[in-house]
Amino acid sequence: MNEKSTGWPTLVRALKYRNFRLFFMGQIFSQIGTWMQSIAMGWLAYEMTGSEVVLGVVSFAGQIPAFLGAPTGGVLADRWNRHRLLFTTQLLAMCQALTLAIMYSTGTLTLPGIITLTAIQGIINGFDIPIRHSFVLEMVENRDDLGNAIALNSSVFNGARLIGPTIAGILIARYGEGICFWFNGLSYIAILLALAAMKLNHTKPLVTIQHQHPFDGFKEGLKYAAGFAPIRSVLLLICLFSFVPFTVLLPVFAKIHLHGDSHTYGFLVGASGLGAFFGAVFLAARPNAQGLGKIIGSACTIFGVGIMAFAFSNILWLSLILMVLVGFGMMVTSAASNTVLQTIADDDKRGRVMSFYTMAFMGAAPLGSLVGGILAKQIGAPNTFLFSGFCCIFGAILFSLKVPALIEIVRQSRRPAPEENTPLSPNIEPEPQLLASSEK
Repeated sequence: MNEKSTGWPTLVRALKYRNFRLFFMGQIFSQIGTWMQSIAMGWLAYEMTGSEVVLGVVSFAGQIPAFLGAPTGGVLADRWNRHRLLFTTQLLAMCQALTLAIMYSTGTLTLPGIITLTAIQGIINGFDIPIRHSFVLEMVENRDDLGNAIALNSSVFNGARLIGPTIAGILIARYGEGICFWFNGLSYIAILLALAAMKLNHTKPLVTIQHQHPFDGFKEGLKYAAGFAPIRSVLLLICLFSFVPFTVLLPVFAKIHLHGDSHTYGFLVGASGLGAFFGAVFLAARPNAQGLGKIIGSACTIFGVGIMAFAFSNILWLSLILMVLVGFGMMVTSAASNTVLQTIADDDKRGRVMSFYTMAFMGAAPLGSLVGGILAKQIGAPNTFLFSGFCCIFGAILFSLKVPALIEIVRQSRRPAPEENTPLSPNIEPEPQLLASSEK
């Protein structure tokens, strides 16, 4: 399908593709449900135990399986039909969510049950996330619109992050956590219908490694990502950024430092979602991807500063404003990094590169959650946030200093030989511009 339209404004230009429109609309209810369940799970675990360490354990249980499963998901994304794989992972996620709802409603849900079901969801996510990321380019088909599609996709995620926790906080206080679990389970119907309605020309990934042994495919992808400095540098920054135990300690701030309840917790997460939504709009409104390297470093610095300031606040309205700032920095850092990685990665390795992106999140985040929970017990949640914010700022500065060298590496890797006539020949500079300053 080669859909072209001049009727779509720059802000939403990726919606001119029918398949991406379906995906965009289908995700709205699904993502709201996911955030409602996430809030309900965290609050239920904390209410059952009152322990910061348990919050870290539950988060660890959900993220470490995703970290371990991501390499396999990346290899599958480069070998098999990404559309069918994504439908399968969404169907499995629906089954997990409905199981959780049934167990809560029948009174059989215990802390070990929460941890087990969280781990199962983590396994599913390990396959789903790299497949989902690498599938975006097949829906929009034009690399020039990839950044806008990622930003729009993130706007759904973070718009749901604003709406979902707010609804969850109200519903939990009035009806309990169960209604959030049921809503999430049923919300998957929307994305499954959207995927079923898609019409794709490609019945398999654009480039495949079907004749390569899966483990050899993983090793090839790892060698490529580790050996290519621009990809390696972005992944390392994402690892540091993801190590911050941001989400897992928010219930502690809501209940202890702000003297609130589930409403307060929902408002804090919702405020970060509002900031992230602003970040998505900021990226989507950009006419091109030029200057993303500079933006990644700046956004990570904003995130670190916001975290450090939040650590000192015990006033709700100030904390909510700081959460907006934190959400903006968090979203822009992750989405801009996603765009850079997908654009500079070779087509036949995109799925595996995105699996390493997933591992950077899912590997650092559970360790950060576990260490953060222990640190918060020893030195307090505010001091834990203070130290984490400082580390983010330090890493952002180091990354920003390396951007000029990374630009040149990307430029040289994309420059064809004089006798070659490649698709990049008419314009060999678009990928380096992703990292370059927009002022050039």
